[in-house]
Amino acid sequence: MPTSASLAPSPQRDASWEGAAHWAVLLSWISLAYMAVEGGVGIWQGLAAGSVALVGWGLASFIEGLASVVVVWRFTGDRRLSDTAEHRAQRLVALQFFVLAPYVVVESVRTLIDGGHADVTTIGMALTATSVVLMPLLGKAKHNLAQRLGSGATAGEGTQNVLCGVQAAAVLVGLAANASVGAWWLDPLIGLFIAFVAVKEGRDAWRGEVCECC
Repeated sequence: MPTSASLAPSPQRDASWEGAAHWAVLLSWISLAYMAVEGGVGIWQGLAAGSVALVGWGLASFIEGLASVVVVWRFTGDRRLSDTAEHRAQRLVALQFFVLAPYVVVESVRTLIDGGHADVTTIGMALTATSVVLMPLLGKAKHNLAQRLGSGATAGEGTQNVLCGVQAAAVLVGLAANASVGAWWLDPLIGLFIAFVAVKEGRDAWRGEVCECC
């Protein structure tokens, strides 16, 4: 269940807090670099293979990159100690969850109706397999930092990373099933799953809630 109580409302901003803020910015830069590669390759391979789930996941990577930019903005300059900046950053991260859903829903439904069959993409499967391992590790590290910082924005970014890993696993299953047994219908269904999760997590992030399971 999500909770907002797990983040300290007024953390002590001492040397330990400053160190955590530094690490939050560093991990956000690392995430931003990886998201750029992940998003670009994901969309490229998704369009080449006709996979709406892979394209949607690639687009979600760019949205996650924007969340990383917001966290870097949040902990840079005078905003580092600003509660107002934290509130704005938290809302900006939450809004990004909603950007993806309409496109993925429309494309997934269209693919189901038209019976579109995605082609096999080895590069796409390798990319999603890498993200299955890497993204939950980044997300867990950011959740730990969010606890120390009392930062809903950092927690929201971490949740997006965890969800990226979960979605990558779902896309990988769909791609593998399509390649092995021709289960083309899994691809758009997984696209709908991605849209549903994005809306749910966007709502929770807007309320300042953090999913404990993440």
